[in-house]
Amino acid sequence: MQKRFGIFSAVVIAAALTLTGCGSEDSSSSQVASCEKADLATITEGKLTIATGEPAYYPWVIDDKPESGEGFEGAVAYAVAKQLGFDAADVTWVRTTFDSAVTPGEKKFDFNLQQFSITDDRKKAVDFSSPYYTAPQAIVSFKGSKIEGKTSLADLKDAKLGAAVGTTSLDAVENQIGVKPQVFNDNAAGVSALKNKQIDGLVVDLPTAFYLSGVEVPNGLIVGQLPSTGAGDQFGLLLSKGSKLTSCVTGAVDAITADGTLAAITDQWLATDAGAPVLKP
Repeated sequence: MQKRFGIFSAVVIAAALTLTGCGSEDSSSSQVASCEKADLATITEGKLTIATGEPAYYPWVIDDKPESGEGFEGAVAYAVAKQLGFDAADVTWVRTTFDSAVTPGEKKFDFNLQQFSITDDRKKAVDFSSPYYTAPQAIVSFKGSKIEGKTSLADLKDAKLGAAVGTTSLDAVENQIGVKPQVFNDNAAGVSALKNKQIDGLVVDLPTAFYLSGVEVPNGLIVGQLPSTGAGDQFGLLLSKGSKLTSCVTGAVDAITADGTLAAITDQWLATDAGAPVLKP
């Protein structure tokens, strides 16, 4: 109850600050929706309907079973649900395509998570919570490469690394690792070079690294993540445009960020269990 009251208080304070100086002519404008479970305008009363993709992939969801709470986004979903006052038994899962979720219109979910990057263009059609993830850069390689098993950025000084032109990945190679990379027109060209062992590793954002190492690169692996700089694509929980839940869901994300829950989930599912350790400076 204390955590949920904290979310409610934050919403009330933010609304009060927004309304300061607006006068008292319209008293209804000062009314703020409660974030108590009983007051939340969910699709089904007393239940929280959460959507993800079909299928939902590792390490975001394990074995395509979001109801297990295993995998990064599965764990985040249940942490947010708990913060809003919902037990696991109160959560219902549905599936959507990525494209249908980001288009305007009525939704069959209260919120959706399947690595939706927050963009200004998408905000025209849907709402987002505050970010629950900022994608760092990572190094994809293959078993038997000279950088397999390396644990620090210093260990990569003599490696042949590649990155796509005009990307934050290219900046990371130059600025964080401090080496001059081979530059490719796009990631596809970099993957081809990696498959042909013309480079030791390709630097991409971590979500892309999971896909490349698991699907595209034979015997692929993730050497590690570069230490986060706070830059990168940010993922948010997606809600219908103008949803009455947006402020409360945002408050829940902010709460699990502040109390360390989100950091622990990230470390477990996107580093330790995922085989993508953070490289030492």
